[in-house]
Amino acid sequence: MSQGSFRKAALRETALFLGLLFVGLVLLPVAIFWIGPRLLGDFGGYGFADFFGSMAARIRDGDAAAWFLVLSPYLGVQALRLTWLAWRSTRPAAR
Repeated sequence: MSQGSFRKAALRETALFLGLLFVGLVLLPVAIFWIGPRLLGDFGGYGFADFFGSMAARIRDGDAAAWFLVLSPYLGVQALRLTWLAWRSTRPAAR
């Protein structure tokens, strides 16, 4: 792998990580706050700002569950990529 192609791949992976981190930090909490009460019942607290503030505090404190939630979009994409790679490597070669 040449240095140029490595740089391009590293830039692509960094962009993917940052984009999915944005999804995990901004869009996922909005979706959880909006859909959560319909599925799980009302949250305690005083609206989205309180919900987001308590989640941000848990992230700053290093809570593993909060970090897993934030990183779950990226981890999900990586799991799909690894599954696809494993599936492709086990297919019989074309004749």
